[in-house]
Amino acid sequence: MVKGVRASDRVYDTIREDIITGRLASGTQLSEVELADRLGVSRTPLRAALTKLEGEGLVDTSRGRTGIVPEVSASSVADLFELREALEVHAVRLAARRGDPAVFGTLADEFADAGRLLRDRNTGDYYDVVARFDGAIDDAIGSKSLRSALDTARLHLVRVRRIASDNPERLLQSAVEHGAICRAIAAGDESLATSATVVHLRASLATILATLQSRTDRQGTE
Repeated sequence: MVKGVRASDRVYDTIREDIITGRLASGTQLSEVELADRLGVSRTPLRAALTKLEGEGLVDTSRGRTGIVPEVSASSVADLFELREALEVHAVRLAARRGDPAVFGTLADEFADAGRLLRDRNTGDYYDVVARFDGAIDDAIGSKSLRSALDTARLHLVRVRRIASDNPERLLQSAVEHGAICRAIAAGDESLATSATVVHLRASLATILATLQSRTDRQGTE
């Protein structure tokens, strides 16, 4: 039994990573036969992994028994950002109330330097700063339930974020917005932290929706 659980966890981790990084593209059919053969497991742990991924919204079985990697659509992105705004506004409010000002002051300095990273095309290093920001928020809020909800939203954000990566100017502006959030948290200003977060999330959403629409328009002319 333990061995089966470990196999299921391994399969889950592998498929989830493939989905969020785009190695399994949107619309890909997840054949149990092919996946079991590729991953070297039986169908029992594979099905357990797919069920867990379906619960997280990373696999869609609504159109039949075979799972499909769901599309990153305008409606799904809008739903995600609606959830993010509810969660992250509350999180930064708590961070401004409970967080260590020195930690967020340091992060503000790192975001100020992010322009250099992005101009040098070091997007990986930039997202490392974003990850440290997320970690600092998690440490500050002190709520396991809120952290769990944030983790789920961030999981889907990784897929969506690849769209914004096509827009270097947006990433530069995003760094500025993150810096403003960090400075507000460091100052303990809950109102400014929440308003800066709303500005950031809505600007990010607008960019992603515009990019998706542009791609749809291009496909329509091909």
